[in-house]
Amino acid sequence: MRLTDRICCNIIVTGFLFILLCSGSYGECSEFYEVRWVDDGDTIVLSDGGRIRYIGINAPEVKSKYSKAEPFGDEARELNRGLVYLKKIRLEFDNEKYDQYNRLLAYVFLPDGTFINNAMIAAGYAYCLPRKPNAKYEKLFLKSQQNALISNKGMWQSMNDEPGKYIGNSRSKRFHLKSCPFAGKIDKNGIKIYKGKRDAYRDGYAPCKKCLNENSQGDL
Repeated sequence: MRLTDRICCNIIVTGFLFILLCSGSYGECSEFYEVRWVDDGDTIVLSDGGRIRYIGINAPEVKSKYSKAEPFGDEARELNRGLVYLKKIRLEFDNEKYDQYNRLLAYVFLPDGTFINNAMIAAGYAYCLPRKPNAKYEKLFLKSQQNALISNKGMWQSMNDEPGKYIGNSRSKRFHLKSCPFAGKIDKNGIKIYKGKRDAYRDGYAPCKKCLNENSQGDL
């Protein structure tokens, strides 16, 4: 085969592979997608029906058939809505692309570069939710959360931080009530003790949704 023929063949094959990668699925091909709906502070729906879950953060829940309303849930949704509703966004991915509910896990950016995941944390309406292997922006999120905590932004302004004993798991980056069954299963080398929830959040630990939500008194 002549050199020019080989070059043409390679161009055709490369173009075909690009189409396969970028059609029928979401790819990091500098594409922008329109947001059709905002579920809450960390989940949106695109115009094609794709549901996007923001990586590395968690916002308070809003009332739905799947969850009870949590304090500041509505405020978090309104902030998210103001940032992305009916706007174009770019998606960036990490090592794991889908969660257990088949939602696409993504870092979300506006055309002007605004990083939505981080903006929710910086405003105090979401907290860090470390989950390996998706840890590309974990340090950035933690810094933004620490600043929001110091400034008492958003939901941090009314956090009830009564003294108590919380058990942190350094591997999962979750903290539990002492009575939580999961707390008793933490390897002794991975235990970190906190006397207040604020300190645990400051270190980037996220609450165990089961034990802390069941015992919450309207606070985080």
